[in-house]
Amino acid sequence: MGEAKRRKTTLGDNYGQDTRILPWVPITKTQSQKFMELTTRSTWFCIGAIVVAWITIRFIGPAFGWWEVVY
Repeated sequence: MGEAKRRKTTLGDNYGQDTRILPWVPITKTQSQKFMELTTRSTWFCIGAIVVAWITIRFIGPAFGWWEVVY
């Protein structure tokens, strides 16, 4: 008997369904991976936004005379 058939007979009705992270948490591994991808992407977007804001505040604004940087 192949591995897939043995797994199918072992799991029964649960064969092919996503497994939960923990039995009492209703979140599957696929959902958790999508959440991690989304949070990682949004974190990099926020880091880029912070860099753009810092460059604007530190260099672009004073260069155009919009404000002065006080030390």
